[in-house]
Amino acid sequence: MNGAQDLGGVMGFGPVVPEPEDVRFHADWEKRALALTLAAGATGAWSIDAGRHARESLHPADYLSSSYYEIWTKGLERLLVSHGLVSEEELTAGRSLEPGRPVGRVLRAADTPAALAAGSPYDRPADAPARFAVGDRVRTGNRHPAGHTRLPRYARDKHGVVEEVRGAFVFPDTSAHGDGEAPQWLYTVRFSGHELWGPDADPTLTVSIDAWENYLDAA
Repeated sequence: MNGAQDLGGVMGFGPVVPEPEDVRFHADWEKRALALTLAAGATGAWSIDAGRHARESLHPADYLSSSYYEIWTKGLERLLVSHGLVSEEELTAGRSLEPGRPVGRVLRAADTPAALAAGSPYDRPADAPARFAVGDRVRTGNRHPAGHTRLPRYARDKHGVVEEVRGAFVFPDTSAHGDGEAPQWLYTVRFSGHELWGPDADPTLTVSIDAWENYLDAA
């Protein structure tokens, strides 16, 4: 979907100003928002792609007027309600009104460092050989799906060159909606600034994105 998070090349928002690398949180509630999101995701009730889609599908006015962890909190609320783990009435009341529903896994504080260190692998066996190789010229599709996608708006219907073949991974577009992992080959594709932004772009600029095979055609 073309959500408010997909701002590459959009004018009027000013430059990106990176914060110091050691700045993680600006308030204690942000730490709790992160902890709740991790703990809820660890239950296995939804995938990481579904979590991202819940955040990115917020109304644009809501998304753009919210801070980073406000967006995380609002996305989490959507997921909890849609999976029957919390009711709208409980969100309004700010407390449990009924016994909690059983979940598949509980991530306890003592186990969190090891769980985060282990990570969650998303590479999968490939069902077929990769269609493209390093150096191949490809063209991204001009697709504007109503559902989840990781193909940025600014990189659609553009010509690029395959830089790396990364392997086969879970396909976010299906995983986000509970339609299976549908593993696909993943490539890093490089685009020139002129291809993405036109003749006024910095001639020295290149942009690389990771693109699933379903996004690409031979150029």
